[in-house]
Amino acid sequence: MSLTAKPIHVTYAYQQIAEEIEAQILRGELKPGDQLPGEAELGALFGVTRSTVREGLRQLESDGLVHRPSPRRLEVAVPQADQLTTRAGRAMALMKVTFRELWEVTMVTEPLATRLAAQRASSDEIDALQALHGDLVGSEGEMARTIELDERFHSRVAEMGHNRVLGLAREPIALLLFRGFAQIAPFAPKFYKRQIEAHSNIIAALRDRDADRAEKWARMHIEDFWRGAQIAGLEDEIALNARALS
Repeated sequence: MSLTAKPIHVTYAYQQIAEEIEAQILRGELKPGDQLPGEAELGALFGVTRSTVREGLRQLESDGLVHRPSPRRLEVAVPQADQLTTRAGRAMALMKVTFRELWEVTMVTEPLATRLAAQRASSDEIDALQALHGDLVGSEGEMARTIELDERFHSRVAEMGHNRVLGLAREPIALLLFRGFAQIAPFAPKFYKRQIEAHSNIIAALRDRDADRAEKWARMHIEDFWRGAQIAGLEDEIALNARALS
């Protein structure tokens, strides 16, 4: 019998500490607000130096799983949504996902988010979305500003559906996809006006509480984006976003 070689991956001690504490948080053994032991005590528990513990805690803080309400106190925390979506976006960027992969999922998430918004949004939320849309209309032709406002529009619609799971699931996917606007616009000069038209019709459907029409316009909007991606030849290009890696 011959022995098959396999690379051995060595995990640093600080990573093991961070992973063990994270696992206990995810299992519910450590709950938000629970105070963690000090560095010296954690070092004794894990059999490592304080500097190793400190590095592991630094990683947990970066991931939003612990925070310091005071310099000498370290508590378990609930990660903010932007920290979770940034991590997911970074993972997808490193995996070199394509526009096609992102579009296939977005065709499900964005229409669903818009349907829920039509059913659940308050009048004040719709008014705020209208104001945001007004900023988008005023920025026609300004690519960087349009991308920023478009991201905010779609994120706001998702928030109006009041489903946090959907919000977390769609955000990193949508951000990577919609930032392809910069690569599509030069090939599709009418893209700005078509975007404004779609957003206007989505808002009108939300005001009418017409979930079917809202969902239909969201789907048409994403299909239109995909046609632009096809014109630009982006279908199987990598949707790499530098901000997702930062």
